[in-house]
Amino acid sequence: IIKCLANLVSNAPYNRLKLSLLTKVWNQIKPYIHHKVSSLTLLGAIVSTHAPLPEVQLLLQQPCSSGLGNSNSATPHLNPPDWWKKAPAGPSPEETSVSSPKGSSEPCWLIRLCISIVVLPKEDSCSGSDAGSAAGSAYEPSPMRLEALQVLALLARGYFSMTQAYLMELGEVICKCMGETDPSIQLHGAKLLEELGTGLIQQYKPDSTVAPDQRVPVFLVVMFWTMMLNGPLPRALQNSEHPTLQARAPMMPYFILIFPLSTFSLQNDRQILCITVLLGLNDSKNRLVKAATSRALGVYVLFPCLRQDVIFVADTANAILMSLEDKSLNVRAKAAWSLGNLTDTLIVNMETPDPSFQEEFSGLLLLKMLRSAVEASKDKGKVKSNAVRALGNLLHFLQPSHIEKPTFAEIIEESIQALISTVLTEAAMKVRWNACYAMGNVFKNPALPLGTAPWTSQAYSALTSVVTSCKNFKVRIRSAAALSVPGKREQYGSVEQYARIWNALVTALQKSEDTIDFLEFKYCASLRTQICQALIHLLSLASASDLPCIKEILKLNRNMVQSYILQFLKSGAEGDDTEAPHSPQETDQMVRMALKHMGSIQAPAGDTARRAIMGFLEEILAICFESSGS
Repeated sequence: IIKCLANLVSNAPYNRLKLSLLTKVWNQIKPYIHHKVSSLTLLGAIVSTHAPLPEVQLLLQQPCSSGLGNSNSATPHLNPPDWWKKAPAGPSPEETSVSSPKGSSEPCWLIRLCISIVVLPKEDSCSGSDAGSAAGSAYEPSPMRLEALQVLALLARGYFSMTQAYLMELGEVICKCMGETDPSIQLHGAKLLEELGTGLIQQYKPDSTVAPDQRVPVFLVVMFWTMMLNGPLPRALQNSEHPTLQARAPMMPYFILIFPLSTFSLQNDRQILCITVLLGLNDSKNRLVKAATSRALGVYVLFPCLRQDVIFVADTANAILMSLEDKSLNVRAKAAWSLGNLTDTLIVNMETPDPSFQEEFSGLLLLKMLRSAVEASKDKGKVKSNAVRALGNLLHFLQPSHIEKPTFAEIIEESIQALISTVLTEAAMKVRWNACYAMGNVFKNPALPLGTAPWTSQAYSALTSVVTSCKNFKVRIRSAAALSVPGKREQYGSVEQYARIWNALVTALQKSEDTIDFLEFKYCASLRTQICQALIHLLSLASASDLPCIKEILKLNRNMVQSYILQFLKSGAEGDDTEAPHSPQETDQMVRMALKHMGSIQAPAGDTARRAIMGFLEEILAICFESSGS
C-alpha cells in the first residue's frame, strides 16, 4: 500500500489539487518511518513533487516531536575533522553556521532522520561497536541507508534553502559514504554531492534570485570542498573497479571550480588535483567514463580561472581530439560538444586586450583541431552539429600569421567547403542552424579573403538558398543574420554577387509567411526583423555600381518592402534567435545611416537610381515620424 501511495504521489498533479492532501499522507506514514524502506520512498516522492511546495516546506519545518517517534529523534552531529577544529584565525564557529531561511525556527527533522539512518549504528548494536565496521553488521540494512541518501539528495535538489543549514554535516556523511566498500553507498554519496554542488552553483549564478545574506558564504563553500578533496573522494573516483561511480567523477571538480579565483580561494594544489584526475579519466577504457569526462572537459574550459591558461586549454584540446576518434558515438558526441565549447573559449580570449594567449597558442594544434573538426563534420548529426560550430570558431580565431602559411591554405578551404556543404544538406535543422551560425563567424575574420576567394560566391549562394527556401524559419533567420555580418562592401564580392544577395533577401521577405507548418508562424516576425536589418545593412555599404539593381528590385517590390521596414522601425528588432535586440531609436538610426551613406555616393551624371533609393528611405522615415507624432 505504501509503495502504491508513493507511485500515486509521483504521478499526481498536486499543484492543481487542493491543499492538505500531502499532509494527510504525511501524517499517515509517520508510524512506519523507522520500519519500512517504502516509507522513505514515499517521503522521497513527496519532497520531489513539484518542489518546492509551500505545504511540504511547512511539513519539513515541523518540530522534531511531530515528525518522529521517541527513538532516533536526536540529531546525529558528527565530530568535525581536525582541520576544521584547528582552523587558523578566521570566522568564528557562530559565523560558520548557515542560518535557515527566514521564517524557519525549527530544524528539518527529515534531514536529521536520514543522516541518523545513514551514519548511526542500529538500535540493537552494542554501544561500543566500531563506527567504521562493515555496514551489514553495525548499521541499518543497506536498502534503508540507500533510500535515506536518496531522500537527502531529493531534499538538496528541491529544498536547498533548508538543506544548506546542514552543509558541513552532510559533507561528513558524504565522506563516510565514499570511504565505505559498498559501491552502492559510494554512488549514492556521490549523487548527494552532485545535488549539493548544483545548489551552491545556482545560488552564485549572476541571475540568482537568492539574496546574498541567504547564500552559503564563500568561505564555507571552500571549507566544504576542502573537506571533500582531503577525504576519500579522489581515491574512490579513480577506482576502475566501479565504472558507474567513475562516470560521475568528471562532474565533481566542476562544482569546485565554478567560482572565479577572485572570490574562490581553493588552494592551487587542490585545483591541480581536480584537473589531473579528470585528464587521467579521459584515458579510461570504459565508454561511460570517457563520455562523462569529455563532457566535463567542455565545462572546465569555460571557467574564467582556466580558460586563459594556455597549457590547460592545450591539454584539454588534445584530450578532446583523442575522444573524437573513439568508436562510441556517445563519446564522440560529447567530445564534439566540448570542442565547440573550447573554441568558444578561443574567441573569448581573442576579444581580451592581452594578445599573449593568441601568440602562445600552438599553430600546429590549431591545424590538428581544424582537421579533426572537418572529419567530425562528416559524422552523425549529434557530432556534426558541434563540429561545424567548432569550425566556425576556429576559422574566426585564425590570425594573419596562420592564414599566410601554405600549410593552412588547404585546410581552410576544406573547412569552408565543409560548412557550405552542411548549410545546403538536408540534415537536422539544428545542424544547419549551427552551420549558418558558423558561417557568420567565418565572415567576422577580417584576415580571411572574403570577397576575393573562390569560395566567396559558394558561401553566399548557400546562405541565399537557405534564406529563401528552408522549411525551418529559425535556420532562415540565422542565414539572414550571417548575410549581414560583413562590414565592408568589398567583402560582398562583385556587383552581380551583391545583386543576388539583395534580391534573395527581398524574395525571402516576400515569402516570410509561406509555411505549411503552423509552428513556424511564431518566428515570422523575427525572420522579417532580421531580413530588414540585413537589407538596411547592405544599403549602408552599397557602391554606385550597386544602385541600379537595388532600384529595379525596389520598383517591383516597393510597397511590400516599405511596409515591413516600417513595422521593423515601429517595433524595434526582436531578440528571438537574432543578435542583440534593438530599440526603435536604434533601428531608426540604422535607416538614417543608410540614408546618409546614399547621400555620400558619387553617382554618374544623369543617374536616377541614387535619388530614387534616397526618396524611398526618406518616405519611410517621414511616415514613421508622422505615425509616432514626432
